[in-house]
Amino acid sequence: MTIDISRSFALQERAKARIPGLTQLLSKRPDRFSYGVWPGYFSRAEGAFIWDLDGNRYLDMSIGGIGATVLGYQDADVDGAVREAIGRGVASSLNCPEEVELADLLCELHPWADMVRFARCGGEAMAVAVRIARAATGRDKVAICGYHGWHDWYLAANLGTENALGEHLISGLDPAGVPRSLAGTALPFSYNDAAGLEAIVATHGPELAAIFMEPIRSLEPQPGFLERVRKAADGCGAVLVIDEVSAGFRLACGGAHLTQGFAPDVAVFSKALGNGYPIAAVIGRSRVMEAAQRSFISSTNWTERIGPTAALAMIRKFRRDRVHEHLVDVGTAVQQGWQNVAARNGIPIHVGGIAPLSHFSFEIEDPLAAKAYFIQLMLDQGILASTSFYSMHAHTAQHVECYLDAADRAFAQIATAASAGRLGAELRGAPAASGFKRLA
Repeated sequence: MTIDISRSFALQERAKARIPGLTQLLSKRPDRFSYGVWPGYFSRAEGAFIWDLDGNRYLDMSIGGIGATVLGYQDADVDGAVREAIGRGVASSLNCPEEVELADLLCELHPWADMVRFARCGGEAMAVAVRIARAATGRDKVAICGYHGWHDWYLAANLGTENALGEHLISGLDPAGVPRSLAGTALPFSYNDAAGLEAIVATHGPELAAIFMEPIRSLEPQPGFLERVRKAADGCGAVLVIDEVSAGFRLACGGAHLTQGFAPDVAVFSKALGNGYPIAAVIGRSRVMEAAQRSFISSTNWTERIGPTAALAMIRKFRRDRVHEHLVDVGTAVQQGWQNVAARNGIPIHVGGIAPLSHFSFEIEDPLAAKAYFIQLMLDQGILASTSFYSMHAHTAQHVECYLDAADRAFAQIATAASAGRLGAELRGAPAASGFKRLA
């Protein structure tokens, strides 16, 4: 059945005139799915379901709030705690005690950490971590591995280069607006490339404030890699910062680094921490974190009550129900299901990512048209889906079965269209966009 998204699409067209780039988050921009088909806006969400502006209901087997809603939409425990907090006042001239309780809990989960600073989103929390590391060391340069947000310190890696960040999640990030004086201050290396990091340290070690890296994303760490990273940081006196914004609370109750047997100097959390409510945390060793008092790091909205309240409720439920085990089980079932339906329909794909943050890509001619057609076919079956899947606690085995049955039917139609050279002709919207480019 062809869905009607006329109201949703009309608002997208209206937004293009008012909001540069249409959305606040690149990953939610409709053209990254299929412009003209992807509904773009929601009226409400509950459990694992979303309703668009036209009243269509979808089982959400896509990006799960870009990883923020790890428990699911309108989680009763988190929302209940937030409603109670609102009833007692969200902000005042005094500080909320929940931030101290949350700091204690985060340090309990991560015994290597002593102190915590809070923010409200991942990108700004990473900027806080950079500031603290630079203040602690008195140095300017940083080595980076992975995706760490949109701020100047990170995009500086693309100043004076063609695409230094091309292997770090998003290709083609334009550093327009980033001061050119920051060129050479962010030095990228690849995951599992310990030699690449060691070469950076050999050249820039005395100037290196920090080494920033994700604990895991699409690849498992090779034997000895993390140990060599830790040794490189210790050898040059740089702060080792682990970016847990995406991976955190997926493989363990806390940071993914807890499963890898090593301890950083600083770790940064956001996304899943609040199950959709804005909250971020920078946790670390006191010898590093104390440096925050030597720099100006301050914001009014970092003192409101909702974020810490949501995080406390999320962590308590997560730990009680061992949510990470469910996330891994669901993600593993989806990854295996992709492989099965692809093989059954003769469509080569590549599957990657850790189980709770899975993705696949079509390895056929015109893969972006194939992606858009897959999205279109799944929407017509009442399922919000793309080539990425972020598991939530609200996902059930029945949801996965329904999703994979629909995917099997979609892959069959993709195979037929591809063999006839008609993938593009079958699209009601535009092919999926890739990389970073201006929205027309």
